[in-house]
Amino acid sequence: MDMASRRVGGHAEMISNLAEPIRGGLALSPSARNDLRTELPIDIAKQSVLRRRFILDGCKWDPQVGDINTLAPFPIVMPRRVWNQLARQAEQLASEAVAAEAEIVRRPHLLAALGLPVALQSVLRDAAPLTPAPVRVIRFDFHPTTQGWRITEANSDVPGGFGEASYFTRLMSNHFPGLQPAGDPAAVWCQLLASATGPAGMIALLSATGYMEDHQVNAFLAARLREFGCRAQLVTPEQIRWRDGIASLDTPWYRGPVAAILRFYQAEWLSRLPASLGWKFYFRGGKTPVANPALAIISESKRVPLVWSQLATQLPTWQALLPETRDPRDVGLNTDKSWLLKTAICNTGDAVSARDWLQPHQWRAARWRARLFPWNWIAQKRFESLPVATPEGPRHACVGIYTVNGKAAGAYVRLSEKPWVDYLAVDAALLLTENE
Repeated sequence: MDMASRRVGGHAEMISNLAEPIRGGLALSPSARNDLRTELPIDIAKQSVLRRRFILDGCKWDPQVGDINTLAPFPIVMPRRVWNQLARQAEQLASEAVAAEAEIVRRPHLLAALGLPVALQSVLRDAAPLTPAPVRVIRFDFHPTTQGWRITEANSDVPGGFGEASYFTRLMSNHFPGLQPAGDPAAVWCQLLASATGPAGMIALLSATGYMEDHQVNAFLAARLREFGCRAQLVTPEQIRWRDGIASLDTPWYRGPVAAILRFYQAEWLSRLPASLGWKFYFRGGKTPVANPALAIISESKRVPLVWSQLATQLPTWQALLPETRDPRDVGLNTDKSWLLKTAICNTGDAVSARDWLQPHQWRAARWRARLFPWNWIAQKRFESLPVATPEGPRHACVGIYTVNGKAAGAYVRLSEKPWVDYLAVDAALLLTENE
């Protein structure tokens, strides 16, 4: 699960391997050193107004962690030529991921290598038709490195950050008239979902009880859906009734059929629910459309590169941009500092471990967990993240580029003092300039 403060899946790990050029004429720059810069911060009064509007109208109810403000008062600026290159790469990544998912689900023996819960593997292997998914969103986390732009993962299952990428970015762009937002992923996603369901239908936005971060994402998306004429309601799994693969709501404020479900609830969490809640219909056998689709959990797994060599599907963009990934049993973690560890379903920066980021006893514990349960872990090569000079000092940037139904739609940027992104990262607006 990916969120602004809890589900930060992108991590600027340091590695030293060179990627091969991407096929199709899209060459990688030798360095991303000059691809990002900042503007001066907006003044305190404007910051206060922007923050208040984001809280009240953008549903960002918790724009700080402890005493740390998580909204950067300045934008990150990227030349449009760089954006065009990264957007093209994101679209290629999305196309390859969808093709790989389709092949893997047709060859279910490969699912065992992905570190997915057994119950979820069972459903994916089932012969029932996949539940329809009219809209698909993926966010790819790009990092500027000494060897050009690299990715660390695809946030395929339940990517977040829509309020930051859409509303916050638009608010910030109002203060910099010469710069333009890279896009509005929330509007694109909601408009496509509204077109697929029609204005009369009820759209249920599903999230887990007790997680305010999830609710604020769904509250923001619900507001956008209403702008497109839809009815939208925030719900929990207990409030959805499945009968013969058709979903309906049973809540104090609405009882009736559902036109579609927008799922902001992790696939692995759904697989832990009682069978009586019909969680399998979110993946197979459902007739009510669900976004994101079941197959998203395949490319969400950090272990999917381990089956690439067994696929007929070609993945040149992934092979060029993703650091080398191996089973942790195949690398020398005790002596080789060029590797880090991640869990297969890695949703926060806390699940990423590297030898020089941790205390010795913490690193030993991580190695032992990976040794005891290797099917839940991967080892990934580290790269050297390039910090960006900002008014608050050097920061490492993660530029999460959304694709909606395969087309680039905007970006969610996080800045960190450390060479990886965790819950302390600060959200920043990405603005584009035509003149660089």
